[in-house]
Amino acid sequence: MAILQLNHVSKYYGKVQAINDISLELEPGMFGLLGPNGAGKTTLMRILTTVIPPSSGRINFELTDWSNPEEVRSIMGYLPQKFSLYKHIKVGEALNHIALLKGIVAERDKKVNSVMEQVNIAQIKNKKIGELSGGMVRRVGIAQAILGEPRIIVVDEPTAGLDPEERIRFRRLLHQLGKDKIIIISTHIVEDIEATCEKAAVLHMGKILAQGEVSSLSAFACGKVWKVSVPRRDYYDLSEKWKVVASQLIDDIYQLRILSDSRPEGAEPIAPSLEDGYLYLMECAS
Repeated sequence: MAILQLNHVSKYYGKVQAINDISLELEPGMFGLLGPNGAGKTTLMRILTTVIPPSSGRINFELTDWSNPEEVRSIMGYLPQKFSLYKHIKVGEALNHIALLKGIVAERDKKVNSVMEQVNIAQIKNKKIGELSGGMVRRVGIAQAILGEPRIIVVDEPTAGLDPEERIRFRRLLHQLGKDKIIIISTHIVEDIEATCEKAAVLHMGKILAQGEVSSLSAFACGKVWKVSVPRRDYYDLSEKWKVVASQLIDDIYQLRILSDSRPEGAEPIAPSLEDGYLYLMECAS
């Protein structure tokens, strides 16, 4: 099984260190890179996609070394957060043009039709990009990313700007693609990671705070998540005293989810989620 290895990767912009000593081993499947804005996710994505070189460290995938950008790009697909194409171009024409840019000559039409079928956009091949919904534009984006059968796909903020239904469909699509490829999702949306990824890493201020199975990241908040019910009139006082991470109003009673090292009065312990583990790690790192 081919493994993507990042060994002690760092990046400096002058005296500012954007990422610090990142080491990861990624197998085929879905891997999530989770962190707040400014954590260094975009810098790492740009290094992985050879947009910028690392200041130090090495990246390898089988015999491919990141010191040879052209070789890397032949096995890499990339869907940036702000993916766009000329709005007057038809979907099929746009993908054919991108295939040419990728150097796909033999059976180009067949390969373009194949990826359109794979991501379920064959029915809109003659529609102009400007006529598509946000979810369909993201599907065109993933179609161009998988042209040429890349073995590694990097997706930056995959569900940004999508409505709930489109978000669910796009997550399902990514999960299907992850059967035989390494797919790296970079996001600050915990739900995207929890819904699609088997493994993940939490990045903060350029450093990895934790990595592993998604369930193991949830465990960082074990014994620190509580459920308590309070009348509506008491909600604001309680929310100032404790870190309330979720709330639901039912019949004038607030059901609160609280993250705390100590047990709030009247609270019951509950199993932590990935979001709880992530928030606890962020709190400890601040």
